[in-house]
Amino acid sequence: MHYALLGDIHSSKEDLQAVLAQIADEAPEATLMGTGDLYECTVSKKDLHGQMYPTVEEVIKHPAGIDELFTFRSIYGNQEERILLLTKQTESIRDFLNDLPETLKADDAILIHGHQWPHNEAEAWLAEHLPESRLVFHGHTHRSTFTRDGQSISISWNEELSVRGLRTIVNVGAVVDSREWVLYDSEKQTVRFMKASQG
Repeated sequence: MHYALLGDIHSSKEDLQAVLAQIADEAPEATLMGTGDLYECTVSKKDLHGQMYPTVEEVIKHPAGIDELFTFRSIYGNQEERILLLTKQTESIRDFLNDLPETLKADDAILIHGHQWPHNEAEAWLAEHLPESRLVFHGHTHRSTFTRDGQSISISWNEELSVRGLRTIVNVGAVVDSREWVLYDSEKQTVRFMKASQG
């Protein structure tokens, strides 16, 4: 089965549309799955002081029409966590964010956002918290990376890399600004790092 994995959209409608168009061209049969940070929270982490806002709209970058593009299953990221932390009122968008799971499965792979572990400590955190997960896809750092058995492997766009056998951690990159995503073939056990053109 083919999976198109994308995340760190941060409310960038234009970048998301470009990635979705490339997925439709390259892998129309693929199941789309999100790795979190669908929306951008407009209140930064350093500005959290216990304050609450009456509505989600006060703390979210929310371009018209972006909600309709989120037709795929996704996990939550740190942006969704912050939006929920800052608001109380029941709204449809808040309910949507609150229902996002921490992890999802794509056949034998696990999707998780990546803000759960300290910087550069994915291997240790995953070994402790998800020890059975041989293949993990994540986002969060906005940087496409491929780590196999603890070793960082250089990537080339649109080239197949094997994920068979060894423990593999794949950062799918960011939709916002970079327009990056990953195509995972669970039968062939390969991934391809993809990047939609900037215009």
